Amino acid sequence: MPANTARGRAAPPDDGLLLCRVVGVPVLLSPSWWVGAAFIVLLYTPLVGRILPAASVWTSAFLAAGFTVLLAASVLLHELGHCVAAMRLGLPVRRVRLFLLGGISEISRAPATPAQEGLVAAAGPAVSVVLAAVTGLGWYAVEPGGAVWLLIAQTCVANLAVAAFNLLPGLPLDGGRMLRSALWAVTGRRQPGTTAGVVGAGLVAAGLLVWALLGLLQDVDDQWLRLLACVFMVWFVIAGATAEHAAEQRKSRPVRFSLAELMRPVLQLPAESPVGDALVAAAGRGVVLVRADGVAVGLLDQSAAERLATRAPRDPAEHAAEPVGPDTILLEGEPGEAVLERVRTVLAWQFLVIDTEGRPCGVLRREDLRSALRSRARER
Repeated sequence: MPANTARGRAAPPDDGLLLCRVVGVPVLLSPSWWVGAAFIVLLYTPLVGRILPAASVWTSAFLAAGFTVLLAASVLLHELGHCVAAMRLGLPVRRVRLFLLGGISEISRAPATPAQEGLVAAAGPAVSVVLAAVTGLGWYAVEPGGAVWLLIAQTCVANLAVAAFNLLPGLPLDGGRMLRSALWAVTGRRQPGTTAGVVGAGLVAAGLLVWALLGLLQDVDDQWLRLLACVFMVWFVIAGATAEHAAEQRKSRPVRFSLAELMRPVLQLPAESPVGDALVAAAGRGVVLVRADGVAVGLLDQSAAERLATRAPRDPAEHAAEPVGPDTILLEGEPGEAVLERVRTVLAWQFLVIDTEGRPCGVLRREDLRSALRSRARER
């Protein structure tokens, strides 16, 4: 059950169901979580029946569903461990998402030092170990053989599994990030650690497949649940390691461009402007929405504004604003490499460009930068 920390990737528009906010961080439930939950209930119900022979099918299904919820809560606490550590180190966290059989913390800016990467990575498994210890005490204290005993025992085992899996030395797992931070600290370069983490990911994937096959050959009680979890985790590890390797390769290639070539002209509009009128006025330009007191609400999000305009064109444009923070502000004279690194490590669709006096002079959209990079790649 992977629990992971993502950095430098823009999230898709379909974020999932907002469950709550914890220390200001939105917690979202991805649609794929329901699929994973259904599989766990279906495959775990017969296992409960074998452990507790007196339990009916419906009781077994109810306990399987309860275990699924406790597993999700455990993964969420694991992710919040990453979030708290990141925020204590000054790294902004955009959100936490729970999906299929795991979770992911989306940190808006990549760690700048090996120590930051190592501490953020270690925080999640540390939380899982503490949860395993607490539930382990409950497992010992409760009389064995009952429904409560089973839920506590399985939650303890699940937290141990989450901690152990995430400590494996392969990217994008926490163990892989800790390995990278260690090699980064020793060599002074991030790339050797990424290479080692990618190799480790291959070994982790191979080990998971072997473990799943052994379960089938030995006809263990949880063989199908094990196979499902292993197949998903192999996909997760391989996809994550591939993305990490590609990101490291991009960093090694110098890219030269100026913001003046790519940024769009900027227009300031009152935040209370009707969203339909704001879209017409924008005409392909970036739009800074400003309240009557002079405070900037944010940048008009084109996609959100179009969706809002189709159902309520007279609503204030600030309802479709993307906030502007320190991480989404670029200086007009910043070199291309610095701009590219910021866009890769900050989860935002557009960035406000200011001049030396702090005045807005343009807007850089992620899509424009992507198009320019693709064009230059084709020219080569």
